Amino acid sequence: MAPLRFSANLSWLFPELSGLPARVRAAGSSGFEAVEVAWPYAETPEALARAAREAGLRLVLINTPPGDQEKGEMGLGAVPGRQAAFREGLEQAVRYAKALGCPRIHLMAGRVPQGADRIAVKAEMEAVFLENLRHAAGVLAQEDLVGLLEPINTRITDPQYFLDTPQQAAAILQKVGRPNLQLQMDIFHWQIMDGNLTGNIREFLPIVGHVQVAQVPGRGEPSSPGELNFPYLFQLLEDEGYKGFVGCEYQPRGEAWPWGRELWRDPDRGCFLLVG
Repeated sequence: MAPLRFSANLSWLFPELSGLPARVRAAGSSGFEAVEVAWPYAETPEALARAAREAGLRLVLINTPPGDQEKGEMGLGAVPGRQAAFREGLEQAVRYAKALGCPRIHLMAGRVPQGADRIAVKAEMEAVFLENLRHAAGVLAQEDLVGLLEPINTRITDPQYFLDTPQQAAAILQKVGRPNLQLQMDIFHWQIMDGNLTGNIREFLPIVGHVQVAQVPGRGEPSSPGELNFPYLFQLLEDEGYKGFVGCEYQPRGEAWPWGRELWRDPDRGCFLLVG
């Protein structure tokens, strides 16, 4: 049973620092083993790679570009009429992933177009997503990369996001049927949409390529007050054999990683505890 490994999400942690290289260095100084970032495209891949190398960290996850955020776009994978832009963004993400030695790319599904009815456009958006995912799987396979699908909750975070439950994502992955496409499990989103975390983790973990965590509902660090019992959840991930990274995608109340120093394993009980 391998111990969990944690990565710092630089899009959320160390917000007091400007520039991703500075945040990479802060993550290394704080004791993280790896980093991830939603959109690294404001920096050159060479600068990021150098910062990660100097900090002794691996970069384990990036996202495809969001599209035109001024027009409300948040990913393009399932958006009708934006197939060409999705593929251009995928090519850019692959270039960065190769330069950074990053093995995984989150293939963002995107939002239901403004003014459209979710139910009315569901079939069309799924068809577009399947087409784009099949294309992406082929491109990624040439570079030995993995593509991830992340459900994002539509109750609090993003009401217009197309992909919002693990069940929906798993069904789409089954239809695509490509081994280098996997599920991204953000426990924050899963709890808000469906709960039943023990059952869902056990059911879907075999197709999970990356995990992210934050407390519910405030999206703070795991030791902050909220609904989730993270010592139990971390132990469950270990017991179920999860070997990937756990991304820390939360709004830190103070230091980015204080709870990491408070997390320890009781040798007699064989479980995680949060102390402090």
